[in-house]
Amino acid sequence: MGSRRAFLAGLAALAAPLPSWADAGNPLWLACAREADGGHALFGLGAEGADTFRLPLPARGHAGAAHPARPEAVVFARRPGTWALVLDCGSGALLRQLTPPEGMQFNGHGAFAADGTRLYTVEQRADDSRGFLGLWDSDYRRIGQIETGGIGPHEVLRLSPNASGGDVFAVANGGIATDPTDRTKLNLPTMTPSLAYVEDDRITERVALPEALRFNSIRHLAHAGDTLAFAMQWEGDAALSVPLLGLHRRGAAPLLAEAPGLEQTLMQGYAGSVAISGHEVAITSPRGGRMHRFSLTGAFLGATTRADVCGLAPCEGGFLTTDGGGGILRVEGGIARPLGLRPRAWDNHVVTL
Repeated sequence: MGSRRAFLAGLAALAAPLPSWADAGNPLWLACAREADGGHALFGLGAEGADTFRLPLPARGHAGAAHPARPEAVVFARRPGTWALVLDCGSGALLRQLTPPEGMQFNGHGAFAADGTRLYTVEQRADDSRGFLGLWDSDYRRIGQIETGGIGPHEVLRLSPNASGGDVFAVANGGIATDPTDRTKLNLPTMTPSLAYVEDDRITERVALPEALRFNSIRHLAHAGDTLAFAMQWEGDAALSVPLLGLHRRGAAPLLAEAPGLEQTLMQGYAGSVAISGHEVAITSPRGGRMHRFSLTGAFLGATTRADVCGLAPCEGGFLTTDGGGGILRVEGGIARPLGLRPRAWDNHVVTL
């Protein structure tokens, strides 16, 4: 009888549907925020900006990586960080806490392989800020690491598969070495930002900026088709107005885009997030309180003003933005439509599932 019960239980387990993002309310985006009581949480957001789930965090989270199939998110501490939490967004359970190897620090972002069998975490070596991607298996066990070819990497993004169907990742090497305890910038006179493309766990292409713009730290990434967009933060002479958006296609030189005249100056040398939606690409500046939209050929399309705006993601017909005042907006053709205010300060990034 016991074996029969075990057999039937096994059949029931096989018939049970696997957990999916439907169990977490089918969010379209993930975002971290500081709540009114000073606590921190990860939120799932639906099509009209409504919360689909809320999961508390022990401290400020920077960004999350969403598993491509399971309702799991890996949330990274603000850089440089020593923890990343693997959360079941359906049940709310903490599945695992990840810690980088001794002498390494998480740098705020990560990405899954397309089949979900690997997690790639952006890391730097604490004593010299040399960049690495940490490799973790499907059970979140550490299995290795690879160099990113630069200093102070910040974001990793999975791109379209290569000709053989393999994963391709882009890495934003910010170029800035930092003190491992307080984020003091240590090498600004010699900083060298770069983009790196990683295939089969090795760098297959590396792209640097023109010498005159080497103080432009490459921070965040977005992609669509064969176009990689990158947002930059200027560490040079504050009196200069420089491009903060780059567009790159494999094998070509990067195309740098900027708004005309005063509009570019108002960005204050800082682009916090970048996203591509349809035939447009946008960047945000919380310092300048504005979002800039461009064509994929680099032509400036217009600006939208919003205090402390930073979070940015594609949505149907345009872009979704979040800000430090708790606002969620949908921007379509430059026209902003508020989706409501929340009693929270959204962090820098919105992750698209």
